[in-house]
Amino acid sequence: MHIHNLSQQNSVLNTFISEIRDVTIQKDSMRFRRNIERIGEVLGYEMSKSLSFKNSEIKTPLASCSMGLLENDIVLCSILRAGIPLHNGLLNYFDTAENAFISAYRHHKENPESFEIIVEYLACPDLENKTLILADPMLATGQSMVATFEALKPFGIPKEVHLVSVIGAQEGVDYVNKTFNKNTHLWIAAIDETLNDKGYIIPGLGDAGDLAFGKKLQQ
Repeated sequence: MHIHNLSQQNSVLNTFISEIRDVTIQKDSMRFRRNIERIGEVLGYEMSKSLSFKNSEIKTPLASCSMGLLENDIVLCSILRAGIPLHNGLLNYFDTAENAFISAYRHHKENPESFEIIVEYLACPDLENKTLILADPMLATGQSMVATFEALKPFGIPKEVHLVSVIGAQEGVDYVNKTFNKNTHLWIAAIDETLNDKGYIIPGLGDAGDLAFGKKLQQ
């Protein structure tokens, strides 16, 4: 897998990451959503440099010029509900993309420290020979990303696959690295050291879905 860790070089992305981590600033849910969206825009911009372009003639009021324009057929898939702001950020840049949505959540059994990934709702266009962008803001264990990709397989074989996350744990990065095809790309804004016993990223930022949309009763 090709891993693109944007935190390896300082940029304005640091500001957005610091604000979604900050226990005081992150209480402003509108700002939290917007920061996730802005991070999605930065990740999308960096990703675009690896995509395919074709020269096209553009006519201006004064003359014509040649420009390289994106030619990938993109399908953008996000994992509900936490993935919505990240999805919106990517869609701001890939505004002609088709869209897929899937619900993948942790189901805790008797032991709160163990869980399985449950996939229920799924809406997806044809993926055959297209560029699939799979977006989930928190790459903790990596199980949600893998379960989502497995659920998408009946819809066709993508030409290329890009995973997009805001913050990941090294364990989750290692898991998707060994599970996905070696030609898959992972675009991530920050990689943290570890997970706690409940599978949350440390230092992380908490529950991205709750911070974006309010606390849920279901566990």
